[in-house]
Amino acid sequence: MNLPNSCGSCHISKEDLKKCARCKSEFYCSRECQKAHWKVHKKVCGKSTSSSNSSTSADALDKPFHRLDAETWLQNRSEANTFQLLIDTYRFRAQDDYKLENKIDADNVLGGAKDSSKGFRRFLGLAAAKPHLLPAWWTSEKEQECVDFGMDAQKWQSLYKSISKEEIIEHYGDAYMPMQLRMFGEQVYGTGPGGQPGAMMRQMMMGKEAGNIPYSSLLSMH
Repeated sequence: MNLPNSCGSCHISKEDLKKCARCKSEFYCSRECQKAHWKVHKKVCGKSTSSSNSSTSADALDKPFHRLDAETWLQNRSEANTFQLLIDTYRFRAQDDYKLENKIDADNVLGGAKDSSKGFRRFLGLAAAKPHLLPAWWTSEKEQECVDFGMDAQKWQSLYKSISKEEIIEHYGDAYMPMQLRMFGEQVYGTGPGGQPGAMMRQMMMGKEAGNIPYSSLLSMH
């Protein structure tokens, strides 16, 4: 690991270095340096993460695509992980809408807002209106806690920032997490990114989870 005031890739010393979102233990001066250093850093990334940072990754689930199909993807998770996944679903869908349809909400950071809390509240309202999508413990008080959870600009789940597919994969250490977020977002919004339904892909991923479809046949499809 590099010193906190120098980039792990080019070793330039600066005060405004960015932490690795996954392990919080390596620092970079740019996204390009982080990508260049990933082949080295991935060997140790996250191995020293303490239990106090457990909310930075998804709770381990058996057959997540089966759970998406049953609309129980957020059930039996910790509150912190539930909050994070809701925030990430919203942020990633906003990024997809911008890239695929040039659609930007004025109250999202992609549209110039200071933070995306207002747009995120609308998203939570849509999710709450759909039966069984949110955990049984969800209340208006939990909704406020969820919004507050995203209002720390220094944390991964910050509503002051947008996220990309590459950042999601790196953060969760799961190449299929972007697909899970998109499929849950489709259940909330009623349509997939760009109007494309995810039902066929979900069935394929369920086949993979059941051992009926080889992993290699799906590598290029996520």
